[in-house]
Formats: sequence, structure tokens, C-alpha cells
Amino acid sequence: MNRRQFLSTSVAAGAYLSFPGSPVLFGAENSSPLPYDLVAVKNGEPGKMFDAAIEALNGMKTFVKKGHTVVLKPNIGWDVTPDRAGNTNPQLVKRVIEHCFNAGAKQVYVFDHTCDNWQRSYSHSGIEAAVRDAGGTLVPGNSENYYQSVEVPLGTNLRSAKEHELILEADVFINVPILKSHSSARMTAAMKNLMGNVWDRGEWHRNDLHQCIADFATFRKPDLNVIDAYNVMKQNGPRGVSVADVVTMKAQLVTTDIVTADAAAAKLFGLAPNEIRYITIASEKKTGRADLEHLAIKRITL
Repeated sequence: MNRRQFLSTSVAAGAYLSFPGSPVLFGAENSSPLPYDLVAVKNGEPGKMFDAAIEALNGMKTFVKKGHTVVLKPNIGWDVTPDRAGNTNPQLVKRVIEHCFNAGAKQVYVFDHTCDNWQRSYSHSGIEAAVRDAGGTLVPGNSENYYQSVEVPLGTNLRSAKEHELILEADVFINVPILKSHSSARMTAAMKNLMGNVWDRGEWHRNDLHQCIADFATFRKPDLNVIDAYNVMKQNGPRGVSVADVVTMKAQLVTTDIVTADAAAAKLFGLAPNEIRYITIASEKKTGRADLEHLAIKRITL
């Protein structure tokens, strides 16, 4: 099945993320052309938190231009309802799509290579309805025909993969993972969410999962990472057992740097970034920055 056919189917150590009175980390040097390296928001609903975060980064027009094709990659891997926090919050997905269209996007596609049945996962996660209501296009990732072979030249163990062709063709790629526990990787957020971009996830598990996660993060880096930490699955991830696994944090992290995203997510999760091996590997590869204490962080409390 070709692209046209399937389209018709359908932040630092403790204090740095503690939101004190001063909104910016004192003394930090901004390493990007944006006003901040990372925006951390708390105490709001998912859509409102994203409104505040993207405004702090000069608006979605910083990333999406008129006529652009955008691909959003949330986590939609599991056939569970939003209260279980196995998938990205649908309110956040909807609001990101709306910002893309407001910035002039021609089309916004959303997909995931799900672990559970893709149709049930799309529906029961609430993301199918959210995408429809926002005017986006939800597409499947359940057939190898949708994936194209690519080389990963900076990979160590993972030297090639089959990537969903929408990612390869997109003008803008926005990564919208949920923060949660993971039985094999300990924590999943931005980098690990990219496993839903590829066809053969089993290869990663067989070939040193942490190394492969870091390897693939060197490939098509997202233009923006938006980590959903509204409800966080603290145990029994990645699917979870019940709502007893979930803690309400009402937080969100937004950054262009996928390593920074995961380093900050680790702190929210209660871990030091160097306790997650793929973060350490990616930092050593210079894929991004995990030295949160040297970054300009905007903290917003709604």
C-alpha cells in the first residue's frame, strides 16, 4: 500500500524543576536561538500548559510555517483509557494540532506503531476523537508497507531501521510522549517514544535496548518535544495494571532538545538523569544536553 492509499485509510537537580519564584534558572547560558532551552509548566490542564509553554518559545510559528506538513508522534501504544496514563493525554494532542493549524500548517498527521490492536488503541486512548476534533489526520502504523529502510550512520549497535515514511516526508516532526515507567528501560519519555516510529522494535530489545534508543535518537531528531506529565504511571509500565499505578503531577516539559527533554523528565520521575543509561549514552554521543544546571529553563506555574 502506498502513502496515498494508507492516508485515505483512516529539569535539573531538585531545585531546577521545583518552580521557585524566579522564572528562569539564574546564571544559565542559553544554548539555543530560542529564549529558553527548556520550558517546564505545572498546575494546569494539558492544553493550557501547552499554550503557556509554546508562548514562552515565541509561538508555534517558530516551528511551523505556512504550508508545512506536520507529523505528531504521541504514544498511542496501548488499548487503555486516558485515566490509566498509558498513552499521551488526548487534550494535549488536540491542542498541539490546533496550534499547528493556527501557525499555517497545511496538514497534520498523527500515528503510532502500537503494541495493542491499533484501532482499539487509537479509539480507547481518546486520541482518535481528539485528532478528528482538531482537524488532523490519524493514520495507521500497523503494516510494514508504511516503513522505509534508512541508515543510522551515527548508531553504534543500531545501524539501520525501517522508519515510518510520514516522518521521512514531514516538514516538521513533533514528538509528544507521555512520561511513565517502563519494565525494560526503567523510564520512557521522548527518546524511547521514537520506537513507535519504526517497524522492528524487537531488534532493539535483542541488541541492547538502551544503546539502540540512544542510537536512533541521532537519526531524525524531532523539531519539538512535548512531554506529557499530567498523569504519570509510576509503576507497572509501559501498559500499567490499574489507576493505582498513576500519580497526578499536572506538569509538562517542552524543548527542542530530545536529551534535555529526557533528563528533565527523569528529574520529574524522581531519578537522576545518569540513572537512565540511554540518557547517559545520548549525552556522551552529544545528541543533546543533559547538563540541566547549565541550561536556561523557564518555569511557569498556572
